[in-house]
Amino acid sequence: MMSTDPSPSATPMLHFLCGKIGSGKSTLAQKLAAQSGAILLSEDSWLAALYPGEIVDLADYARCASRLRNAMGSHVAALVGAGLSVVLDFPANTRRSREWLRQVAEQAGCAHRLHYLDLPDEVCKARLRARNASGTHPYTTTDEQYDAIAAYFVEPDEGEGFHLLRHGQD
Repeated sequence: MMSTDPSPSATPMLHFLCGKIGSGKSTLAQKLAAQSGAILLSEDSWLAALYPGEIVDLADYARCASRLRNAMGSHVAALVGAGLSVVLDFPANTRRSREWLRQVAEQAGCAHRLHYLDLPDEVCKARLRARNASGTHPYTTTDEQYDAIAAYFVEPDEGEGFHLLRHGQD
């Protein structure tokens, strides 16, 4: 008789991503999810669906992203508690955002990895321009907006309590 018990074949894992805008976080998130069979949750996709046309500046983003995080934290922990691995494509680019992610991992009681995409600004801006031109992303970002967003970026360090994996330019 075939078992219908959804026992996971591997230990559930939470994957987090850190890197400046245009560094390739979403591309890596898709790759990680495909390789591991994990559920991919994308902040950009959720924000675009929940707040269409409402996010026009950093203040709008901060307000809407905060609401989304408040709703998603316990949901993500429940998914992991059910034995599912999750790739959380929410930018872990400040100490505050990483603190939230660490709390989600603690609530879930699972292993986690923080993937840090460490790329120079010139590479990120070039990728961002290509993404803008492709029209495949829900948001477009100018060089000036990139600079304003990147000003908030804080590089992660080992003392924050994450299993940190650094990804450089290939």
